[in-house]
Amino acid sequence: MCENMGGTFEWTLGLRFVAALAVGFLVGLEREASRRENKPFFFGGVRTYPILSLFGFGCAWLFERGVTLMLPAGLLAVAAVIGVAYVEKIRSGRHGATSEVSALLTFTTGALAMLADVRLAMALGVVNTLLLSEKSTLEHYVEKLDRADFLATIKFLLVTVVIYPVLPDTDFTVYRINPAKVWQVVVLVSAIGFGGYLLTRKLGPRVGLALSGLMGGIVSSTAVSVATGRIARANPEQARAALQASLLASSVMYVRLFVLIVVFGGALAGRVGNVLLGLAGVGLALALTVRPPAGTTRPAQTPVMQNPVEIRVALVFALLFVGLRVATGLARARLGVEGVFCLSALAGLVDVDPFVLSVAQNPQSVTIAAAAIVVAVMVNTLAKGVYFAFLSREGRPAALTRYGIWAVLHALVLLVAAYQA
Repeated sequence: MCENMGGTFEWTLGLRFVAALAVGFLVGLEREASRRENKPFFFGGVRTYPILSLFGFGCAWLFERGVTLMLPAGLLAVAAVIGVAYVEKIRSGRHGATSEVSALLTFTTGALAMLADVRLAMALGVVNTLLLSEKSTLEHYVEKLDRADFLATIKFLLVTVVIYPVLPDTDFTVYRINPAKVWQVVVLVSAIGFGGYLLTRKLGPRVGLALSGLMGGIVSSTAVSVATGRIARANPEQARAALQASLLASSVMYVRLFVLIVVFGGALAGRVGNVLLGLAGVGLALALTVRPPAGTTRPAQTPVMQNPVEIRVALVFALLFVGLRVATGLARARLGVEGVFCLSALAGLVDVDPFVLSVAQNPQSVTIAAAAIVVAVMVNTLAKGVYFAFLSREGRPAALTRYGIWAVLHALVLLVAAYQA
């Protein structure tokens, strides 16, 4: 190892050679260990793979010195040898091309050790070895893989990786609608909901209604209230456990909103953060006052959540966010503070997240924005209590009492804020 005059590390030709040899040797060791198990035919081992890596290194060295055909010719030669070995492998009754493709990658890794950043070559070699050695673990995981979870993950990647980079990062209209920034909001909300969705799918049937409600609240507390209300209607003996899950999910909503406001709200987080966390604590206390009968905490039925990263769901959220941002601007300009509060109440009946984020990103008055958020969550909390009570006759009195108390505390917060102003 050596350093240049500036003190930065320099990969000399000798060190690159050693790196190519080491990477090939690492893969070869893994193949040799697998060869000893019970394979009648196996391509390469502890000698072949280092040689392949060094062959790639030598071809790349000649390529750099003007023999430009050497690198593609070397790759074709390796491919030809591997092709012959693969035909023999098929004749012996074995299938699969993992070792053969790994050999091609080892040649490429050796070439990269000469031509590119050595760290890339080393990373490829380590990942190559890891994938080869963890065959049984990966196959076991694939056998247990739920297709619905796999599709949910693909949709999440589509929302985050594919759509976001192609959106223009420019403000449009007088309301400064920036598609890239709008989609950033969609991605963050989808990511939070996606985590809760996976937890609910994986753990929901095993942890009972209470914890299912907590996890479901990360996705949508309104959806949990409707789902638990239906459970209570179908199974009256589960009414109290279902109500507790609904209250817990609603409590999580406040924490979720607090996180989103911290990320996007700036100064607003300090004004409304303590209020949201305090209301979350109230919801938790109300949930603890509901005592499900013994033996009813683990029902066969748990709330079913919709995947929050469905393209349709993400687009609806984006449209709601943009629409509410424009509507908030119009209400503020034409109707004043009263218009903003009316809009916040209407938003609470639909979906509180888009409204809260639209206000948090553009609060002309922190005081009015904080009050509007409290109004929105108050209406949303009342709505969830009504949803649950309408669906569950058995749990109706308890639901209306607890959600009513919770809503009254929202109103008290607004009165105190108005008095202090």
